[in-house]
Parts: sequence; C-alpha cells; structure tokens
Amino acid sequence: MPNISLKTATLLTGLSLRTLRRRIADGTLKCASSEEDFNKTLICFDSIKNDIGIPLEPDDIELIKDADAGEPEAQNDLGVLFLENNKPQNAIYWLELAAKQDFADAMHLLGTCYLKGNGLAKDYNLALMWIAKAASLGHSIAIEQIKSIRLT
Repeated sequence: MPNISLKTATLLTGLSLRTLRRRIADGTLKCASSEEDFNKTLICFDSIKNDIGIPLEPDDIELIKDADAGEPEAQNDLGVLFLENNKPQNAIYWLELAAKQDFADAMHLLGTCYLKGNGLAKDYNLALMWIAKAASLGHSIAIEQIKSIRLT
C-alpha cells in the first residue's frame, strides 16, 4: 500500500490535522518514513482508507498516490471520483490543483462547478474564466460553450 502526505490524508478523510496528529500520537494512525523527504509526514494509506467515505477500487489507490505526488491528470481524476460520489467539496481542491497546472479537463470541470454552485458558491464570472481557459487550451466542450455564449 502507498504512503500519502498528511495533508492529503486530511483532504481525503475530512479529518482535521489535529485529529490525525492525535491518532499518530496514540498509534492508531501509522506513519511511514520517507527516504526522499524527511521533513514530510507520510501516512500509511491503509491507516485511513476506512475514513475516506467513498468506495475505492484498487486503481483508485494508485490514483491517490499519483495525485498526492502532484500529477495533474491524477488530481483531475481524483476530483472526478469525488464528484461521482457526491463529495464536491473534496473534488474542488483536486480540480483546482490540476487547473492551476493548466490541465484543461480540470479547468472545464471547475468552471462547471462554479456555474452550478456544485461544491462552492455560484460564480458566473469564475465559471466563464475557467471554461474560457479550458477552451484556449483546446478543450472541445469548452470551445463549443464559448462559441454558444458569443452567439447569444
């Protein structure tokens, strides 16, 4: 099983950093050492998987590891996984990370979330901004949406 950062553990579970640190201290949450980065607290994924609250397939665990490592496609896909499981607040964080790395699918999804008020307050200006950015990167659905706005 992979190890994930403490920050990712808080985002996946919704538990506070304080709660996770308390669990580390009492031994109910397993820490893992990292040869790559001694300053980063890593958590054994098995220790938190029951706290995530969505069903996970074996491929999803690798997805979480890749998203935690900063891969925008994995961050986008993790956002989609949370959207599909009716956890839009969790999804927004991952979509924002991927969108800030110019991942067009995440930009489009983030724009759609702003448009519908899914996981955050409705904001038509931010919706249009993210959809336009996705269109500028060649996202076909976003391009069509921008064309339809121009025609009205």
